[in-house]
Amino acid sequence: MFSMKSKTIIARYYAALYWICIRIVSIIPSQIFRKLILIYLFKMKLSFKAVLYGNFKILKASKIEIGSHSVIGHNVMLDGRDGIKIGENVNISSEVMIWTNQHNHNDPNFKIVGDVVIIEDFVWISARAIILPGIKISKGAVISAGAVVTKNVEPFAIMAGVPAKKIGERNQSLDYNPSKPFLPFI
Repeated sequence: MFSMKSKTIIARYYAALYWICIRIVSIIPSQIFRKLILIYLFKMKLSFKAVLYGNFKILKASKIEIGSHSVIGHNVMLDGRDGIKIGENVNISSEVMIWTNQHNHNDPNFKIVGDVVIIEDFVWISARAIILPGIKISKGAVISAGAVVTKNVEPFAIMAGVPAKKIGERNQSLDYNPSKPFLPFI
C-alpha cells in the first residue's frame, strides 16, 4: 500500500504534529488543564499532585512517569523516548534537560542509542543541569546548577561540574514537599 519512503515521510509529519501539539499544551496558562491533557490525551503517567510549569518540551509523553509532589520547572526538556521515571518530592528546576537518547559518535552511521533515566525521591536538580541517557540519580541527591551528569549518582550525594563529580553529602533527614505552594496559572 505505502512504500517505505512514504511511511518514513508520514512518520516525520506525525512526529512534527505531535511536537507542535505538546508545545501548544505547554503554554496553556493553567496547571489543571495542562495535566488533564497530558494524562488523558498524551497518556503521560503524571500524578495529579505534581506541578508542571509552562514552556516544557516533551518527547514521547507516554513513556514519562512523574510522582506525587514533584515539581518540573519552566522550560524543562523531558526526552521520554526511552523512558523517564521521576519519583516523589523531586524538584527539577528551570531549563533542566533530561535526555534518554543520543547519537553514538563512534558509529559510522551515527546511530541513536539510549536508555531510561531514573530519578528517585527527594532529588533536587538545579537550573540548567543536563542528565544524559541511562542515568540513575539515587534518593536525596542534589545536582548543582549547570552540572552535566554522565554517571549514576549515589544516594544523598551533592554533584557539581562538567562532568559532574561528588562535592559533598546532603542531610539524610528529608521531609519536604516542593509542590506547596505552587502557582496554578503559570
